[in-house]
Amino acid sequence: MIITADDFGLHASVNLAVERAHREGVLSAASLMVAAPAAADAIARAHACPKLRVGLHLVLADGHAILPPHLIPDLVDAHGRFGDRMAYDGARFFCMPWVRRQLAAEIRAQFEAFAATGLALDHVNAHKHFHLHPTILSLIIAIGRPFGLRAVRLPREAGTPLLLRPWLALLRRRLAAAGIAHNDYMVGIRHSGKFDEAALLDTLARLPGQGVVEIYLHPALESGAAIGASMPDYRHADEFAALISPRVRQALEQLGRHGVRLGGFTDLLAST
Repeated sequence: MIITADDFGLHASVNLAVERAHREGVLSAASLMVAAPAAADAIARAHACPKLRVGLHLVLADGHAILPPHLIPDLVDAHGRFGDRMAYDGARFFCMPWVRRQLAAEIRAQFEAFAATGLALDHVNAHKHFHLHPTILSLIIAIGRPFGLRAVRLPREAGTPLLLRPWLALLRRRLAAAGIAHNDYMVGIRHSGKFDEAALLDTLARLPGQGVVEIYLHPALESGAAIGASMPDYRHADEFAALISPRVRQALEQLGRHGVRLGGFTDLLAST
């Protein structure tokens, strides 16, 4: 089992919640936004938590780019921020070679920024699961290998819409062909923004009997728009409370007695 916090670096409140949820609770991994406003603080906290497994949370929508706008004018606005029209942008990635070149440059820059942190690269995923897009996935695999890419999140959750299932199957096949590790299934999409203690306890009670599950949350000490304008209804503080809940810890200890191991992708790879 991997329990991950996404959006590490987005806000100082997120970073403090990640550190506390790892030290005091059950959090085992975090996905870092290298260009986010509080990235430097997140990196410092990660270095102070050597057992926290940290990966790259590639931001290619609804967030800040690493490269300046004049180098990627077809990807970001004048302030260096990606939009949130993912279907529109995805079509451009497919059809426009000059946009793909800018996309490749930004993905490389984010890998380089992560490498510069000195943190071990535990995994890679994309904000809003944009790595389901085949063009983005191809670039992640090609660019990421020299940076130590060995694991990518598979956003495969029970009840996934039919429209997304072919893309998930393609992602899984391509990761297998490339020899890149992934989780078998995931929990977090349908609970996004409201993954409280009750939902986490219910998740732990319903785990399949085998395989690797990644459970991901969005913890912070504050909630909603205070963390991000696109998350006005997110209950970040409730998700943090779930991660430090004594009841959740007891449930995990019980699972541990039945052979469930908690860690990051690094720990998974080390055991295979």
